[in-house]
Formats: sequence, C-alpha cells, structure tokens
Amino acid sequence: MFDLGWSELLLIAVVAIIVVGPRDLPRMLRTVGQYTTKMRRMARDLQSQFNDALKEAELDEVGKEITELGRMNPARQIRDGLTKPLKSAGEALKTAAGEIEKGAANGAEPTIAPPGRADAAPAPGPGDGEAGNGEAAEPVAGDGRPDAPAPEPEPVAPQRAASG
Repeated sequence: MFDLGWSELLLIAVVAIIVVGPRDLPRMLRTVGQYTTKMRRMARDLQSQFNDALKEAELDEVGKEITELGRMNPARQIRDGLTKPLKSAGEALKTAAGEIEKGAANGAEPTIAPPGRADAAPAPGPGDGEAGNGEAAEPVAGDGRPDAPAPEPEPVAPQRAASG
C-alpha cells in the first residue's frame, strides 16, 4: 500500500527523534504500534463482515436454486417425453386400422401407406405372388436368385409290376 524504502524510514526516524526527543520516543513508538494494531483489527473485522454478507447472499441464491431443483421431477419429465410420441404413434395406428377396416367392409382392396400418404400401392393379395402389384412374380431358382434358370426335375425310374 505504502511504498517506503530505507531512506524514507531513516528520514522519519530522524524527524521523530528531533520532534519527540530521545526520552519520549519509546513511549510514542508503543502508542503508534497500539493504534496500528487497532486499525488492522478494525480492517480485519470489516473484511470478515463483508465476506459474511457475501456468503449469506450466495447462500440465499443457492437455497433458491435448491428449492427449484427440488420442485423438478425428472421421472415425470422423462415419462412425458416418452409417452407423448407413443400416444401420437398409437393414434396414427388406430386411424390406419380404422381405414383398413372401412376399406375391407366396403370390399375395397386394402392399401399399405405410412400415415399422411394416400398414394400407396395395394397390399399383396393371395394370388398376386411376391410382386404385390397384381403381376405374377418372376420364377425363382433354388438358390433364391430370380435371374438363374430353374433346376430341372430329376428323372423318375419306371416301376416294375409285381408278379404274383
């Protein structure tokens, strides 16, 4: 705080010896030391009171945050976050099932469409094959490839008539 070097301290000591005198100098230095101690103690008390006030203010803020966190219910938030999309998906499935049932009751061919799309292709019927569009499916070879030739049937040996 104060920047006093040795030269300044020597000057102050010389002035104090001249002004106070060598006989009263020890008493004056003791008094100055006591006043310095009192000022330091007061400064320390003021600083500790200020720090206590800051801690109380921070504790009030922390207490408010804790009560806000206590009001939060993470389980409810997770449950709501999961149930809302599931409810909407369930309603979409119910709507699609209702449309399929109405179409079946009217004799119409059921269609498969994602929710919100009306341009779906008809669902494959029992005689439609795998294509699902009314055309016969391509012949499939034994190994599952549609472009491979179908395997030839094995020759059957003629059976002999039993004589009896």
